[in-house]
Amino acid sequence: MKSAELLLDAFGRIQEAVHEAVEGLSDDELTARVDPDANSIAWLVWHLTRIQDDHVADAFGTGQVWTAEGWSGRFGLPFPEDATGFGHSSKQVAAVRAPADLLLGYYDAVHARTLDHVGSVTDADLDRVVDTRWTPHVTLGVRLISVVAEDNQHAGQAAYVRGVVERRG
Repeated sequence: MKSAELLLDAFGRIQEAVHEAVEGLSDDELTARVDPDANSIAWLVWHLTRIQDDHVADAFGTGQVWTAEGWSGRFGLPFPEDATGFGHSSKQVAAVRAPADLLLGYYDAVHARTLDHVGSVTDADLDRVVDTRWTPHVTLGVRLISVVAEDNQHAGQAAYVRGVVERRG
């Protein structure tokens, strides 16, 4: 298996998990919280998508889907356009309300852009430095694995919340 194939598979698994966590849920179910300060499915999926969009766009030197394709306006969230959810308060988490089709539409658009980028990545590309703000500097390989890890964690959290919501239902 080549690096690009491995990355395509990893991101494909995230897409499956995101869809399984979101499909068929009402707006109220998507914004339900297991306790007053917990993250909702809507926030988790929006956040993991924003992180993927932000980090992949930066690593490949392209614009973000969020702004370039108008998703920011469609969501109409009360945050700065560059917000990704990092450091959000409980009140900000509660502000992320979006129907399943909007969440999945944005996720799928980011997923498609991600696949376009990683589909041609070579082993040599993975050593390219994409962020010099850290010591050691961050390579493309490290950045992509970081995105995969974060997305998997949040998709798993969304699946857990879905299970709780469905049991309460």
